[in-house]
Amino acid sequence: MQQFLPRWARAASWRARNAGGAVSVRALGPALGMAVGIVLGAALAVPAAAQRNAPAAKEQNESGGIQQTPNDLRPEGPNAELTGALADPKSFKIGPEDVIAVLVWKEPELSGAFVVRPDGRITLNLVGEVDIAGLTPMEVQQKLTEEFGKVLKNPVVSVQMRAIRSSKYYITGNVGKTGMFPLVVKTTVLEALTLAGGLGEWANKKKIVILRGKQRLFFNYSEVIKGKKLEQNIELQNGDFIIVD
Repeated sequence: MQQFLPRWARAASWRARNAGGAVSVRALGPALGMAVGIVLGAALAVPAAAQRNAPAAKEQNESGGIQQTPNDLRPEGPNAELTGALADPKSFKIGPEDVIAVLVWKEPELSGAFVVRPDGRITLNLVGEVDIAGLTPMEVQQKLTEEFGKVLKNPVVSVQMRAIRSSKYYITGNVGKTGMFPLVVKTTVLEALTLAGGLGEWANKKKIVILRGKQRLFFNYSEVIKGKKLEQNIELQNGDFIIVD
């Protein structure tokens, strides 16, 4: 037992023997208790750490495909992950400036986050340039599987949206928050104003302007919130400007 004790505990035992001949249980009690506690604490620390890491390993083993870890493909901004997650992979059309994540199972050097260039293309290792503008994430996944299939055996490819930048609208003027907003799902003028934090205290609620190309459309906030002339609460299109005086 003594060879497992720390140096200070062995020293206490030696002093007790020299003082009284036999080791006194009362003298060694506190030292033995503390030593045993340290040894047991160290022994239990390793299983506890292994148990904490077990769920992540289990999730990766049972995924049956690509497992994305927290260190993979970090979003570029606070809202990047959110806007990408809102996109319907079967219907959303990818455009320039959008960010997609390409995950190739067991091929980390081929995986990564890619920004779609103005020409609608991305550049990937092994396969080169691929035109993906106008395709849905599911269609891109199928296309990349075919491309990687020319150089890899049975590749497993996953494509996810990370950030939506190709479809957007703008709000300026007397609102809570101005700027650019991603247009990922169908959004009406009233919903857009709500997302912008609502109208300011001195905003002109009866004549809000929506610029759509050369068109000037008008929105009367006071009427719409009372259920009147709801046809003016139109759905926004890519590139619309909402101006609140």
